[in-house]
Amino acid sequence: MLQQTFLTLALAALSNAHTVAWVKGMYCLGGNNTAVDDSNTNLAVNPLYNLTQSDWWFQHGRGCDAAPPATGDILNLPAGGTFTVELAHNRAQTTLSYGGQYASEWPDGNTHPEDWSGPGSPPDCIQDDGAMHTNNQSMAAGTAFAISYTPDLNSVTMENLVVFTTLSHTPWKRLATYSVPAALPACPPGGCHCAWLWVPNGCGQPNMYMAGYRCNVTGATGTAPLAKAQPPVYCGDDSSKCVKGAKQMIAWNQLTGNNIQTGPGQSPAYGANCGWSGGAQNDIFQSVS
Repeated sequence: MLQQTFLTLALAALSNAHTVAWVKGMYCLGGNNTAVDDSNTNLAVNPLYNLTQSDWWFQHGRGCDAAPPATGDILNLPAGGTFTVELAHNRAQTTLSYGGQYASEWPDGNTHPEDWSGPGSPPDCIQDDGAMHTNNQSMAAGTAFAISYTPDLNSVTMENLVVFTTLSHTPWKRLATYSVPAALPACPPGGCHCAWLWVPNGCGQPNMYMAGYRCNVTGATGTAPLAKAQPPVYCGDDSSKCVKGAKQMIAWNQLTGNNIQTGPGQSPAYGANCGWSGGAQNDIFQSVS
């Protein structure tokens, strides 16, 4: 039975493989049918492209916003510490399914060299796993997490969902560890909501990714609230044009809801070309007198 399940997974991965951050506390962890916990789901990894905002926002169009995490499951964010998620193309390629027997160091569950790259010099896009959307590790665009201080998913907005950490050169390996600002304040009763975010830099469709999580800040000592998130600006190599402080997620190449403009051949990312430093974002708080 498991062999047949893995065969089905392998075929699905070849035809429709992408990447998302898997962890308990995630919406759509078991798919969008709350009556079934699907250990072999890849629904939440599918990219978001040319959609209305009502459909791409927390993956509403595929029903993920209506498939919350199980009671008690939450992504804990230790203030001043780190948290780890699993970047994979399918839940079955993580430790959250089948006892982790189909998981490896890599998102596709396979084995690759440490200097994995596409063919040629300079390297072309990686062909044996197009879901990585990169030529090699150094060219991976980077991913991010954002947080909104509301326990009600329907109350999350672009303005109160603030990017609080980024991780350069990801997605790459399955395990990804993100840093949390030390000053991140405690969540309200019922917790917060978070989103994992990624915009690939070439190597395929110019899409974006957004997945939702119920989250909570632990060990909080900070009291300053987060500032209102501003739309990011593509600033390229000119840091003087970058938006400082709290920034919104990147909404790009959608039918509606886009908040950033780029020129021909330009791709925004959760990195320096849109004003983000690597790691915990410590400039996202309101000034408290």
